[in-house]
Amino acid sequence: MQPYQGLELQFINGEWKPGREDDYIKDINPFDNSELLTIKCAGLAELDEAYGAAKAAATGWGNALPQERRDILIRAAQLLLERKDEIANWIAREAGGAHAKAEAEIMLAHEVLMEASSFPNRLHGFILNSSTPGKESRVYRKPLGVVGIISPWNFPVHLSMRSIAPALACGNTIVVKPASQTPVTGGTLLAKLFEEAGLPKGVFNVVMGKSSLIGDAFVQHPVPKLISFTGSTPVGKGIGKLAGEALKKVALELGGNNVFIVMEDADLDRAVAAAMMGKFMHQGQICMAVNRFLVHEPIYDAFCEKLTARTKALKVGDPQQRDTDIGPLIDEKQVKRIQKDIEESVAQGAKVVCGGEADGATLHPTVLRDVRNDMPIAQNEIFGPVAPLIPFRDEAEMLQLANELDFGLSGALHTRNVTRGVQLARQIETGMIHVNDQSVNDEPNAPFGGERESGLGRFGGQWVMEEMTRVQWVSVQHEPREYPI
Repeated sequence: MQPYQGLELQFINGEWKPGREDDYIKDINPFDNSELLTIKCAGLAELDEAYGAAKAAATGWGNALPQERRDILIRAAQLLLERKDEIANWIAREAGGAHAKAEAEIMLAHEVLMEASSFPNRLHGFILNSSTPGKESRVYRKPLGVVGIISPWNFPVHLSMRSIAPALACGNTIVVKPASQTPVTGGTLLAKLFEEAGLPKGVFNVVMGKSSLIGDAFVQHPVPKLISFTGSTPVGKGIGKLAGEALKKVALELGGNNVFIVMEDADLDRAVAAAMMGKFMHQGQICMAVNRFLVHEPIYDAFCEKLTARTKALKVGDPQQRDTDIGPLIDEKQVKRIQKDIEESVAQGAKVVCGGEADGATLHPTVLRDVRNDMPIAQNEIFGPVAPLIPFRDEAEMLQLANELDFGLSGALHTRNVTRGVQLARQIETGMIHVNDQSVNDEPNAPFGGERESGLGRFGGQWVMEEMTRVQWVSVQHEPREYPI
């Protein structure tokens, strides 16, 4: 099987071609700053062409037999596994993802494809009882038409696929704008998969261009009926405003400030093992990654000691080496941002237990203790391999600390008393929380999404089917009706 070629080209209406803008995107390996590809940018003309192609293909794809859509998604899932090594190599080089992260990301994307392949036969309508004699009320479920997808750089294969697969399964056509840091793994690589799987031309389009030129236009264009965005809260708010002015639907999965709560009766070894995954997978560059550890005072020192020992044992280095645990952040700018928050927090009383140093874009895993909720390292979404530990006295203080910041995406809570754990978990203002586990959980049949500043809408299973479709009420008056006028 030959590796995919031409990944630097735009994909519009089934054709691979360079953009026409006199500007370029440099696709850079964050570990060694080597250039992977040079992409000639798309502009407003290509964006309009892509949306036009998607609109033209929408009726045919929306009316395709369910087994046709199903079989293409299943074939794409097969190709994803057949090309697993090729895709993992791209994740390592383009996104800085270590081997374990790449494996997990590919399997998640595969599960999303397989779940979505069932959607064409699950798009049911309804027959409703009517209060009018002789009337039949029918509710039909239909595709939206065209969906615009803006994908992020941290888990580009999975988080792009999380919108792509259900959109296609529900009969929509799509235009994808991948992050400039990961244009291949978030865009053209996936387009190649679906092209090879037999998707008709115009159904899947990719435009790679500077957000300063095509970002607002991507959202404001009259063709798309839904904008699906995964990324930061400030950018998501801007997209929501633009989409709202055009009366478009949005699905926004935004930032998190996720808590990992350790109660006094927790199994400490189990909690620490979960903490390592929830904090350090992909260097903490996951929207669901733990941002704050809230630890009951009687076990605070013991938890800190065990977590620090495990953190010091992590291997830092080249993500293309299979035994690497911690690779680079997406760029050095992120390292400097996080180090600034660490320095300011230390000036306010936090203590660095281990880590803190950096080599280029690689920030060594770090543990901070004696952190407070009002410190920058707790207030801001870290998106990096830093574990801030905050003590609490009792359940009331824990709930106050957990809920006082304006985010609510994911979380975790450890206790041996599962019933009490669930009671406490339900009081955390978050879209998702996991008892005796870690915060990075995503299953394709479960409702994924946040509350408050962490977004709108839900991905996964029946919930994403609701996001990707619309309903139409069609009534039939079978018998003559008496009217008051």
